[in-house]
Amino acid sequence: MKHDSIAVIDFGGQYAHLIANKVRRLNVLAEIKQPEDLVQDLSRFKGIILSGSPALTSEGDDPGLNRQIMSMDVPILGLCFGHQEIAHHYGGAIEQTGREWGRTLFHKTVEHPLLKGLSDKEQVWMSHNDSVTSLGDDFIELGYTILEDGGKQHRFAAIGSDKLRRYGVQFHPEVDDTLNGDVILGNFVKEICGCASSWTMDKYLEQQIDAIKKQVGDGSVFLLASGGVDSTVAAVLFARAIGNKRLHLLHIDNGLMRKDESANVINMYKELNLIDNFHFYDATVDFLEALGTESEPEKKRAIIGNTFVEIFDREARRLGIEDHLLGQGTIYPDTIETGATKRSDTIKTHHNRVPVIEELIKQGKVIEPLADLYKVEVRELGEKLEIPSKLIWRHPFPGPGLGVRLLCSDISEQKDDKLIAMELETQKVVQQYGLTATVLPVKSVGVKADLRTYENPVLLTGTADFEKLTEAAGRVFKEVKGINRCVWNFSKEVPQDVKSIKGYMTKERLDLLREADAIVMNGLKKYNLYDKIWQCPTVFVPIEIDGTPGELCVVRPIYSERAMTATAASLPEELIKELTEKIMALGGISALTLDLTSKPPGTIEWE
Repeated sequence: MKHDSIAVIDFGGQYAHLIANKVRRLNVLAEIKQPEDLVQDLSRFKGIILSGSPALTSEGDDPGLNRQIMSMDVPILGLCFGHQEIAHHYGGAIEQTGREWGRTLFHKTVEHPLLKGLSDKEQVWMSHNDSVTSLGDDFIELGYTILEDGGKQHRFAAIGSDKLRRYGVQFHPEVDDTLNGDVILGNFVKEICGCASSWTMDKYLEQQIDAIKKQVGDGSVFLLASGGVDSTVAAVLFARAIGNKRLHLLHIDNGLMRKDESANVINMYKELNLIDNFHFYDATVDFLEALGTESEPEKKRAIIGNTFVEIFDREARRLGIEDHLLGQGTIYPDTIETGATKRSDTIKTHHNRVPVIEELIKQGKVIEPLADLYKVEVRELGEKLEIPSKLIWRHPFPGPGLGVRLLCSDISEQKDDKLIAMELETQKVVQQYGLTATVLPVKSVGVKADLRTYENPVLLTGTADFEKLTEAAGRVFKEVKGINRCVWNFSKEVPQDVKSIKGYMTKERLDLLREADAIVMNGLKKYNLYDKIWQCPTVFVPIEIDGTPGELCVVRPIYSERAMTATAASLPEELIKELTEKIMALGGISALTLDLTSKPPGTIEWE
């Protein structure tokens, strides 16, 4: 069956595939294409969407776009950088002014088909440095936003030319936090481009089964089965395509699992009738010895990924199945954040995208049937495969496990003059909310304007409701450079002396984290929050507060659907009190905090 389809030109923004995914959710086929693609290769598409990018037009960055694409007789919609690219191509000006991060209000100024169904004011999601400051003759302004610094208008947040059939929005309609972004994309795809809805998950399932059969041939698959949602769906999909006898499952306990996780995984695969060729290996010693005293996040991820492959090779030889294809439940966020697309900036390296895995991929020895899907699509696919809901709606758990939730440090460090100055600047922002700011002498991974950041968190202490806390955090991210994460102190006592201390990947620290994590998970279930919250990492940071060495424990409940963006979730006061009593009673905890950070500017995991 031939489908009407949309081309998404990937300029390297981390949301390029999210755009395609959102279009597919409209039951319209979307495909990722490159800026230098030839016009004849794009002629079959009924419309084109230009993605965001870490590039800056204001600094002369060349996106590598084949300019003939802009002359094609199809509608084109630009998002963020794509919006700027359209404005610039047709005579507008781009300047680095009026940057915006996170949620803001879009004000519609005229009625237009692109904005059909939108109210006069809409919540949208911004993440940009450059801005459109003037338009070419054929364009009109469709709407603007308001900057927080004095209520100044940010002009040309949406533009259009019906004559040229060229449109642009500075915000990201593909991100869930743009509440009616689906409406905008639907208006473009269905109304302006005239696409019919004929693309479904049933069709995707059918095509993936055919693709697996073609790649595997008469061979077999050896899947690393963590027991998470992705590997579970991949396992059932492989079994559907090639049968149980040609599918071997290897569950490796890397010592970085949650409490009782491996026992639960074994029972789960028994329930799925996938236990015949199920292999288990306890590699706790292997991983902890390999990690040793390493503290740098990227190196930790690389060690975890390489150790997985070493054990896979060793176990495959032992089992006599080393010629099987390596199956992985890799999903799209794993690849885009690693910088695996042509222009994307590396946000973080995932364990299943370390160099040795990349080399196996080049050799055609890896099969990843979920690599173009987001978590919500994986779960939908799982439902199509009739996997029990309790298995496909588990909270996501990262491949490196607690390895990215147990931060390490090889130095004891107090705040230097730079951090003290940053703290004073942050304090000026949050004092109007009745809060006190303490910049922490550690760093965590984040993402701003499609670029990786490695910046400091700030601890907020004081009494305020959740709305005020997140509002204060948003102001900090916009106004203070070098901060990409805010956490709220469960204690009302303002820390007087904070320093990082030495801490490595040890069994003792991991066991303590496992207990704290179990307390948090049980608490979410007790208060009927587990199914409402998308994910809730519990993180340990080696921090000494007022002479009390130990772990700064961070609870990070978030709402999300695709992991590309996330918003912080609140917890009821009763649960906070219960968590405080139980976790602090474990001993070795210097403070308990709640992460207030959206994504961007902070990634979901701390490393």
